Amino acid sequence: MLENHAKLMQFFSSSEPIIGRKRLQKMIYILKKCKVPFEERYEFHFYGPYSEELTLRIEEMCNLGFIQETKEEKKNYYQYRYEVMEAGRKFLQHYETALPPLNEHIEAMNKESSRFLELVSTMLFFEHLPKNEVAEKVFSVKSKQNYTEEDIETAWKFIEKLRGIH
Repeated sequence: MLENHAKLMQFFSSSEPIIGRKRLQKMIYILKKCKVPFEERYEFHFYGPYSEELTLRIEEMCNLGFIQETKEEKKNYYQYRYEVMEAGRKFLQHYETALPPLNEHIEAMNKESSRFLELVSTMLFFEHLPKNEVAEKVFSVKSKQNYTEEDIETAWKFIEKLRGIH
């Protein structure tokens, strides 16, 4: 019943605290597109792929005391920090999850900006299209981000690198 919660707990347990709701959404989506069996459904939204299911599941996990969400004030905005609590670690001990090790994927994504992860996840959302059409789509739906052809090429290399991690 709580298998999807356990998968997310394994994700959080494999990482340093995750800073940012957008980053969290993009990281789970990118892992899903790298064949990590997360089951949350995604739709295209303002900042790229977004899952209402993931948002609700994270909220449940916070309410259960498995994860702590801390609202941190920055100069002109708020950001959220997510980290595993002791109750979450105990919960995870009761579940065998079918996830591969995530540490290398998470480490690679944590080195990147949220802006870059937004680009990668957007490209993955449209990857069923030919590569040149993916770029056109990105330039169209993400015009305010001012991504360049070089950004697109760097993102394709990053996707290839992530998919090569076992």
